[in-house]
Amino acid sequence: MSKIQVTLVPLKDEDREQFIKDNQKAFKYGATEEFGMRDEHFEEEGEIISRETIIQSIDNGEAFRIMSDGKSAGGAIVRVEQNRGDLEILFVDPDVHSKGIGYAAWCQIERMYPNVKVWETLTPYFETRNIHFYVNRCGFHIVEFFNEHHRSTLEDEGKKEKEQSLEGMFRFEKRL
Repeated sequence: MSKIQVTLVPLKDEDREQFIKDNQKAFKYGATEEFGMRDEHFEEEGEIISRETIIQSIDNGEAFRIMSDGKSAGGAIVRVEQNRGDLEILFVDPDVHSKGIGYAAWCQIERMYPNVKVWETLTPYFETRNIHFYVNRCGFHIVEFFNEHHRSTLEDEGKKEKEQSLEGMFRFEKRL
């Protein structure tokens, strides 16, 4: 159990823009730490994760600000259907990394959704910090790696675009 206390506060409309900026800052931090500013990892000019991707996740899920010591420390977006949950986005402000905030937030999410038996999330291959976090801290297992030899099996419209966006992504599951 995590020692740090966090609160997950539902995202308010007036906080959406700051949430998007904070999310982009956190994702950019990991990529630039790994690669510098090489453009091929960026979804949109200068950003690892596009505004559109974040907005889509917010609109199709439940978004939360992660609060620690009365300050915003990150955010999360989940989508839950019956006993399955998708962790769409989880980010912690780089200024407060390695303090247990992400793990405490994840534990809180699990408590908020006790009926979820299988959680799923994705992260890119270069986010070794995230891979460590999901596997070694949170108990997820890597179940799939999307690449040129293994494409997505998505059966919906926009499949080609989704396949391209999944290139180089690990898919994780946590079964409870």
